[in-house]
Amino acid sequence: MNLSEHDISLQKLFDTNRAFIEKDAAAGVNLARVKAAEAFAVQGIPSSKVEAYKYTNLQPWFKSGFEQAYGLNGYSADDLKTFECNVHEMESHTIFTVNGKFVEGSSGHALPEGVVAGSFLELSQKYPEIIEKYYGRQAKVETDGFIALNTMFAMDGLFIYVPKNKVVEKPIQIVNVLTGPSDLMVNQRNLIVVEENAQVRVLFCDHTLSMSRFLVNTVTEGFVAESGMLDFYNLQNQHNGTVQVGGYYFDQEAKSQLNANYFTLHTGITRNNIFSRLGGEHAENHISGLYVIDKNQHVDNFSFIEHAVPDCESNELFKGVMDDASTGAFTGRILVAPDAQRTNAYQSNNNLLLTDSAKMNSRPQLEIYADDVKCSHGATVGQLDENAMFYLRARGISKEEANILLMYAFAYEVIEKIKVPSLKEQIRQLVEKRFRGELDKCDSCVVCGQLGTNLIKAN
Repeated sequence: MNLSEHDISLQKLFDTNRAFIEKDAAAGVNLARVKAAEAFAVQGIPSSKVEAYKYTNLQPWFKSGFEQAYGLNGYSADDLKTFECNVHEMESHTIFTVNGKFVEGSSGHALPEGVVAGSFLELSQKYPEIIEKYYGRQAKVETDGFIALNTMFAMDGLFIYVPKNKVVEKPIQIVNVLTGPSDLMVNQRNLIVVEENAQVRVLFCDHTLSMSRFLVNTVTEGFVAESGMLDFYNLQNQHNGTVQVGGYYFDQEAKSQLNANYFTLHTGITRNNIFSRLGGEHAENHISGLYVIDKNQHVDNFSFIEHAVPDCESNELFKGVMDDASTGAFTGRILVAPDAQRTNAYQSNNNLLLTDSAKMNSRPQLEIYADDVKCSHGATVGQLDENAMFYLRARGISKEEANILLMYAFAYEVIEKIKVPSLKEQIRQLVEKRFRGELDKCDSCVVCGQLGTNLIKAN
């Protein structure tokens, strides 16, 4: 592959700042940077000529003069107090990052004994054995240029470890804040490890709090051991000047359960790379997503579910509502290995186009090498049901309200998959606001509803 000038400039930027990037990092993390730099020199930033990125060309954004974000720019936990969550009846362990950097002192309620949640930079040094066992195991630098770039540059993020038999009752909520007076490139690394019979709910909330442009490259690796459970949510609510590449790489052992839910309520360009490997018998996962976009926004969800062993189940559902000249893409690949007999795998992608200008590309895929399986996939792209609209209008409901009712009925199936009742109600309200045009930009926490304008300040 011929690298672009900007790919080469990113390599030079890394070489120039390497001593600073590596200064306080764990040895295992820095060792991975060497391999990542070699992989990036081969791959660079993927273009639309790469099959997996056919519908989302991100190369031009990496030529736009973004500064690399290396620190907090003066923010502290005190600056973030107005962001404390007030979702009715939902108490959470709340942690903040600003421009990919963990904010010291931002953790709220005390975690159960043995459970760890905090700075990736700090805790990767404290738990080198976890880094050695898990870091980079599922997110392999040689498979994607964005993984390689993240592994090179990421200095911090979130580290969550739930030891054997521990149950974290309250969700761990991570509020990722992007802010500052200049255009920034942010690389954030997250690691979640759930050991045997352990359970945890993790909620990532992504926000922009200034009108600068942001280019975000996040990699999250999640490992769920035998009979463990990870309930994972990602809520994306960022302004139109944000380009986000989110990589989510999960590995599951026997009898484990993963519930992963992605909600894109506002964005500029979002690309979600979702990979899950069912590597132990009787493991199951349920992955869903809802994207509500308008104007010239673009959302691309790419998923790859690997059934590596027998007797596992996966269920995947993504739904989109697209208005104005927005565009969407979905690629969902299910791979059933030769020995993965008695696999149950289901995949569906449904889309509503509200205008003739909105466009959607959907590619559901099944690759099956076993003969005793139950697998299905499907995709639909259409408009609001005229018969249902007539039924509602005939009962005195205005056209605007009828539209909102039908859109919400369409989205309801995904919202119902949220397992935290108070969070489900809050997301329901936010989706309805989005349909009414009331959630037009991110000037508050998508979950908390707390204004964050006091955080917009200079370096």
